[in-house]
Order: sequence, then structure tokens, then C-alpha cells
Amino acid sequence: MVLIVDDRPENILPLKKILELHKFSVDIADSGEEALKKILKTNYSVIILDVQMPGMDGFEVANAISGFSKSKDTSIIFLSAVNTEKKFITKGYTSGGIDYLTKPVDPDILVLKVKTLQRLYEQQQELRATQDSLRNEIEVRKRAQEELAGRVEELRLVLASLPQMAFTVDTDGRIEYANEYWFDYSIDPMAFPAVHHDDEDVCREWPTYFGRGIEFTREVRLKKLATGEYRYHLLRIIPIKQQDVTVRWVGTFTDIHPQKMTTELLEEQVSTRTKELLFKNTELETTNHELQQFTWVVSHDLKEPLRKIQLLNDLIKDRYLKENPEAISYLDRSIKSSARLSKLIDDLLAYSQLAKPAVFKPTNLNTLLTEILVDFEDTISKKGAVVSIDSLPIIDTVPGRIRQVFQNLISNALKFSKKDVAPVITISAELIGGKDVNSEPSADGQFCRIIVSDNGIGFDEKFLDRIFVIFQRLNNRTSYEGTGIGLAIAKKNIDKHNGVISAQSRLDEGTRFILVLPVQQVNEPVATY
Repeated sequence: MVLIVDDRPENILPLKKILELHKFSVDIADSGEEALKKILKTNYSVIILDVQMPGMDGFEVANAISGFSKSKDTSIIFLSAVNTEKKFITKGYTSGGIDYLTKPVDPDILVLKVKTLQRLYEQQQELRATQDSLRNEIEVRKRAQEELAGRVEELRLVLASLPQMAFTVDTDGRIEYANEYWFDYSIDPMAFPAVHHDDEDVCREWPTYFGRGIEFTREVRLKKLATGEYRYHLLRIIPIKQQDVTVRWVGTFTDIHPQKMTTELLEEQVSTRTKELLFKNTELETTNHELQQFTWVVSHDLKEPLRKIQLLNDLIKDRYLKENPEAISYLDRSIKSSARLSKLIDDLLAYSQLAKPAVFKPTNLNTLLTEILVDFEDTISKKGAVVSIDSLPIIDTVPGRIRQVFQNLISNALKFSKKDVAPVITISAELIGGKDVNSEPSADGQFCRIIVSDNGIGFDEKFLDRIFVIFQRLNNRTSYEGTGIGLAIAKKNIDKHNGVISAQSRLDEGTRFILVLPVQQVNEPVATY
């Protein structure tokens, strides 16, 4: 901003208009006293000051301005129509003026001078701001260097107290500091210890990590000077950064020789034990195969006498005891016991076969259930049962084993029905997101939840863990036939399918069996004998 100081308005107005036409901001004062007041409040780049004024003249005003620190960059141009002699011009310059013009003033010359002085004022302000910024930055850097020096000293004290080799590396890759443990492995504080010839690749790798400014961690064997023994150490060098710039590196060599020796001994023992286990596993597989063959033979040899017992009991009953009801009753009980024993042998044989490996393949569950229901046609017809099956997806299963699961669940639903109430069995399915009976439905889920529900006698859920255990029964044998193996077979089959089986039930309110199976299975290599 430019300040025009003159006691005569007719002198101020033309100058003000001329400067405003050249886009200068202009302020005016009609006396030296008023000018001083304004200068105390406002920064001016140029002051155009008339020499002849009542009260304070221009020279006095200029001398007063020179004492104001805030106006030290302000340029003063004196204007005079009377005092044109050399002594007055000289006094104007000695009073702090930059120029001395006599009236009448050439407007173009005045505008050029004001422009030049305005530009000089702006440059001085910029320079002053730059100087202040540099002073601040120097002060900040000085404090940062002092703080850094303190931290370096603190870091060295910490490294000196560590019970391991510790060192620092500068940004040029030179070792700055090493603690006392360093000299157990190196006589030179500026050189790394000697490494085992098999670990020399560490020396080649480190420059790459150094150049990229990232942590370097390796196991390395160092030669101890006192014994000549190579000991395992864990080398770790990390960058210390300030504002994402690496200022130095801190490294440690941690002696891991005892742990390494222990690990190698353990690995050797594990290897030996693994070989022993593989041998034992082979023996177990052979024994298991022989046991399966034995099971088949025993089951055949047990069932053959049972069939003869049942056949002979039936013949005795029909031919010789028609007139003896009491004997018939005893024989009927004997025949039923033989039948239960035969069923028990079949179930045990089925349970033992679950250990054999099998191959998964895509299975249409609707087709499989349709085939199963054919086997139950007589029972369904006698009990007037209603079986409803929703559309089920095609999933990977072992068909024979999943057939056993559904056969047991449908058989139980028919068997444990209420008296004088027709069984209602519903089978439904949906895709879900996880392997959990309560997982949320998902259109692209990787698991299938199948629910088999009935309206039978149900059971108390406090016995839920027992129903899948072999030979565990919740009902007496006289009321409901069975061997107590069916749900154990179902549980084991579902486990073999990498799935989950659970149940929800209340007494006299029916039961819901919930199966969760993967939609797709991974076939593992099948063992052969």
C-alpha cells in the first residue's frame, strides 16, 4: 500500500487517481502527525511525502519514521515545489528518503519509481520471510541433532548392556559401534566376524537388504576366537528410520548354538521315531486287513449255526408242538433271540467295514432315497406312514455308506413312532456357508444341510451324546427292537464324509436329525493290500 502525505487536497487527489489507475492501493494523510499515526498501525511499501507542511515538515516526519522498526523496509519519496536547492535535496536523502522529486512531477516517472520501490518492498518481505524460515529450520535441525546425539548415546548404553553381540552400522555400510561381546569373535571393531564357509551367502545377501532398507534376519555360524569353534548365531539387522529415511542400522548376533544342537537332536529322534511309526503303521494295516478277513469268516461261521437253529426251531414248532402253547412261547422267544443275534452280527460287520477306504463320487440323493424307500414299502404300508422328500442336491458321497445313514434314520423314524399315530417323515436340504448345524443358508454355500424329521416318540436332549455311541439305547428292548449300533454307524459314516450329525428332540414331540456334508469332497489315495 502507498501512503500520500500532503497538507493540500489539490495535490493529493491527482496523485491518488494516477496511482489507483495503475492498480495501487492508496492511503492519504493531510499532516505529518496523522501520517505517523497511520504508519504505527499499517505497513506501507512506499510513502510519498511533501516537504512543506504546517506543523511537522516532511524531513521531521522522515526522521520519526526511521525510528519505527516496522517501517524499516518502507521507501520514502520526497516531493517539493519550493525547496529545490541542493541542500534541501541532500537533507531529504540524509533524512531517509530514497528519492527527491520536484514539482511539477512527471506522472509516468513517478509511477515507474513507485512500481520499482513496491517491487523492492515485496522482495524484501519475501527475503525476510525466507530468512526467518531458515533461522527456524536451523534451530529445528540443531535441536534434532542434539536429540539424535542423545539418542545415539542412549542406544550405545543399551547395546553395551545387552548379553549378546550388538553393533550399529551407518548409512554408508560402515560399522559405527560394537559392544564388548563383539571381540569374542572379531579383533577388528570395524570388520564382521569370520563366518563358516557354508554360510558365506549371508555376506552376499546383506548388501541387497541394505540397499532396499529392509530388515535382514539369518542363521549364521561364527568362529569363536578363543576356541576356534563355529557356533550358531541368529543375525538380525533392522533399519532405524526418521520420517521414512534410514539414519542407521542396529544389529545383534544371538547365540542359539544350544537350541540348534537340541533341535538337530530332536529332528534326528523324530526321524527315527517316524520310521518306527511307519513300520508300526504298516504292521497295523496288515493286522487290520487280517482282522477284517477274520471278521468275515467269523460272521459267516456264526450266522450259519444261527440259521440252522432258527430253521430247526421253526420245524419243531410247526411239526411237534402245535398243541403245546407254552412250548411254542419258549420257542418263539428263542427264535427272536436268534434273529437279534443275527442282526447284531450284521451290524457289527457293517461297523467294522467303515474303516476301509472308499472313493467319493457325485451322488443324486433323490434317486438314492427313492431306492431306499422301496426297501421299506411293507413297513410304510403297514404303519400308514407318509414320507415327504424335497428336492435334494447332487453332492459328493460314498453311495453305499450314505445309504446306510438314511436307512438307519428312516428305519428309526418308522420304528420309534407313536402307537396309533401314522408316522410322518420329512426330508429336506439347503446349501449353507459353513460346517455347522446352525450355519446361515447361502446360495453358493460349500456345505449341504439335510434334515430328517419325524413325529415319533422323541427323546430327552440331555441324552444327545449317548445316542451316537455304539450299543447305547434309550428304550428297552421289549418295546422297540434294535441292536444299538445303527446311529453309531450313521455317526461314523458322516465322520468319514468330513461332515457333522446332530439331533433335536423332545419327548413325544418327534425328532429332527441334522446332517451337514461338504458339497464337494477331496479324494485321498486309497490304501491297497
